[in-house]
Amino acid sequence: MSISITGISGIPAVQPGDDLAGLLLSALEHAKLRLLTGDVLVICQKVVSKAEGRIVRLTEVTASPFACKLAADMTDKDPRVIEVVLRETKRIVKMDRGHLITEAGPGWVCANAGVDESNSLGPDTVVLLPLDPDASARCLRQAVRQRAGADVAVLITDTFGRPWREGLVDFALGVSGMDALLDLRGQRDLTGRELHHTVMAQADALAAAAGLVMRKGDGIPAALVRGYQFTPVEGGGKRLIRAREFDLFR
Repeated sequence: MSISITGISGIPAVQPGDDLAGLLLSALEHAKLRLLTGDVLVICQKVVSKAEGRIVRLTEVTASPFACKLAADMTDKDPRVIEVVLRETKRIVKMDRGHLITEAGPGWVCANAGVDESNSLGPDTVVLLPLDPDASARCLRQAVRQRAGADVAVLITDTFGRPWREGLVDFALGVSGMDALLDLRGQRDLTGRELHHTVMAQADALAAAAGLVMRKGDGIPAALVRGYQFTPVEGGGKRLIRAREFDLFR
């Protein structure tokens, strides 16, 4: 098996209400890239959030006393940003040494509930995670299939940190068109031993690989992965969130 990963450049700055599928397809056409059935289209969360209007203007935010206290402890944080983070937070997992780790959305554990100040629409604005990245991925996939005639998988990704490991990696938040997990249980290894626990996070692996060509400062918010073999199913990114009863670290 061999795969290719191509960054999709030429996508303009996305604004709320923009036709994201149309922008992606125009950029692909300009790059002389034609989508094929079986391709995987990877899109960073931020452009999805912008198109869906998941933007907060800090001039419209009043920080609570708790947000002000947290911001003072973190020294370099705007209390209004902390207030937005708290509004997006279901549970504070850890507050220590200037870091705020939270549980947000359907169960993502990440820094600052995914609220991001970089590459926003301008000063005093922050970008939130999509409300339902799986639904966003489904809509994009359907639009691409209707307009380009190709049945592709769509991944919506964001960059998270990892426990016990330095550095950030792109993870899949929304998935449509493929299973987020590749279940190898019941198959056999090279020695004939049956696999009992091996379930690969193939959507996360593809997201991380695509992230290598989707660097924040390069203005490349999407990538085309070709050659990866997967079984087409509706799928969903929520499958990647470990159930509470099996999570030893909650």
